[in-house]
Amino acid sequence: MKRIIRTAALCAVTLAAIVIVPTMAGAKGGPTTCNGTLTPGTYNGVVVPDGGVCIIDSGPLTINGGLTVGAGATFVFGDEGSPDVTSTINGGVHASGAASVQIHFSKISGGVEVHGGGLGGFGGPFGVTWNTIEDSVISGGVTIDGYRGFWMGFIRNTVNGPVNLNDNVLRDDDGNEYVTNTIRGGLNCADNEPAPQVGDSEGDLNQVIGPVTGQCTDVV
Repeated sequence: MKRIIRTAALCAVTLAAIVIVPTMAGAKGGPTTCNGTLTPGTYNGVVVPDGGVCIIDSGPLTINGGLTVGAGATFVFGDEGSPDVTSTINGGVHASGAASVQIHFSKISGGVEVHGGGLGGFGGPFGVTWNTIEDSVISGGVTIDGYRGFWMGFIRNTVNGPVNLNDNVLRDDDGNEYVTNTIRGGLNCADNEPAPQVGDSEGDLNQVIGPVTGQCTDVV
């Protein structure tokens, strides 16, 4: 299912890039509001407003001051087929009630917190909603919980901090793919439906230093 979603996403990103509205810059020295796209460069914080869509397919991008994604909003940086499109996010990633948070090939300092969201699996610019954090290096803890989308992946990341992936209820049969991560700080998974699995990601088991609890004991 991951490969099917990826193909659909690439087509949808191309269309979205044509129709979304331009980025609005914030006050000098303050955060930038992205409801459209961002050109490569350095930003003092980025905010995707409630219901907004921010799709970025070029880099490098540096965000100092953190990334915040609002309720019902969609944020996409890069894709798994473009390792040359990279970002550095200082100040962490923070999302509450977002439709989709998709981040690839990024260096994140300050951790990741994604709470709730997903629109029940359908809606947003792609027709279906999903979260994915892939091919990234994360300093700080990761918590993703309460997501109600179609699919979610946490794949090929290196994390220096604890990872908590809990109560993520997805519509796809292999909707929680947590694989090929190197985690230094422990891994906790509980109340996810379906249970964490390799799915069709063709990934490997996770390598974890620290305690592994709950459902994720099956993917180490």
